[in-house]
Amino acid sequence: MAELLSITHLKPGDKAPAFNALDQDGNKVSSAGLKGQRYALYFYPNDDTETCTKQACNLRDNYAALKKAGIKIIGVSHAPVESKKKFADKYKLPFTLLADTDLTIVKKYGVYGEKLFMGRTITTIHRITFLINEKGVIEKIIHKVWAGKASSQILET
Repeated sequence: MAELLSITHLKPGDKAPAFNALDQDGNKVSSAGLKGQRYALYFYPNDDTETCTKQACNLRDNYAALKKAGIKIIGVSHAPVESKKKFADKYKLPFTLLADTDLTIVKKYGVYGEKLFMGRTITTIHRITFLINEKGVIEKIIHKVWAGKASSQILET
């Protein structure tokens, strides 16, 4: 699978775009409510697909180290709350998954667009992670996420 270059317009030092969405339990989560916390906002194409599951399970398996580093994990894709709940329960994911069903968040972060996948161009969510500090400023952007090393990429700050 070859990918086109990242399409996000954001860069480290930018204020992270504001967002509001429902998590896998139907709770409202907002960027305003995350002020004072450091978090990794990771975007992925879909729930319960091979690479997305590998990434989520890597984050799950290294959750204690991420938590110890003071980093909250939040995943975002277009699938609805019910899909997020099923995905989180199936793989015992201990972190927040947001349902961005209308693609508002992915578009604000500039991670939705064309991508080369299996020899054809599709329009989808790019697998990109943003590390956001306690003041709501982007510290780091991981453009080329390796699903099996997602947590170590976040921790390399």
